[in-house]
Amino acid sequence: MRGREAGRGRVVARDAARQIVRCCRRLWEAGLIAGAAGNVSIRLAPDRILVTPRGLLKADLTPADLVEVDLAGRHRRGYRQPTTELDLHLQLYRRSAGCGAVVHAHPPVATGFATAGQTLAGGVLPELILLCGEVPLVPYATPGTPAVGDLVAPLAAEHSAALLANHGAVAWAADLALAQIRMESVEHAARILLVACTLGGAAPLTPAEVRALTQSRGRQ
Repeated sequence: MRGREAGRGRVVARDAARQIVRCCRRLWEAGLIAGAAGNVSIRLAPDRILVTPRGLLKADLTPADLVEVDLAGRHRRGYRQPTTELDLHLQLYRRSAGCGAVVHAHPPVATGFATAGQTLAGGVLPELILLCGEVPLVPYATPGTPAVGDLVAPLAAEHSAALLANHGAVAWAADLALAQIRMESVEHAARILLVACTLGGAAPLTPAEVRALTQSRGRQ
């Protein structure tokens, strides 16, 4: 029985590794990360996650480059060191049992909003409301330190994405496909809102319209 469970675990880990590699490639192709920036993880089991390594070009990652750690951050498998932003991922997983994947990137326009100290206007874009809900702006903390996770973790239960002041953005979901979609949607919304700003500002939806969208999101 143990051998069978171990075999299933290896299959899950291989599939998760391929998903992460594809996600990193997609983020790079979309211009949401550059070079070694950004990091991605998947929860393999309640107490295990698979995460990208530090210092490697995300566009060139292979499944063998990924690192498995437990929720205490202890290295369990892989020959590389995990991302320096590991604590951000761990804190989201610890706070939300439903969190199955985390994507941290540096989408240029969304990060521009965060660097200007602005969040994305709520109650404007139906797609953003449906996919992410409110996207709060988290105060600046030095990248790669536990302070980043300390600031984001309290949002885990009620939110699904956040801007990181002067840093980037992070999105999380039950699976990697949805976490990636949310990250791409945050950047797409930022581009639309930036254009709206140049045209005199975004026209908000009515409270009833926002309420209907929020209720629809709750049923997804």
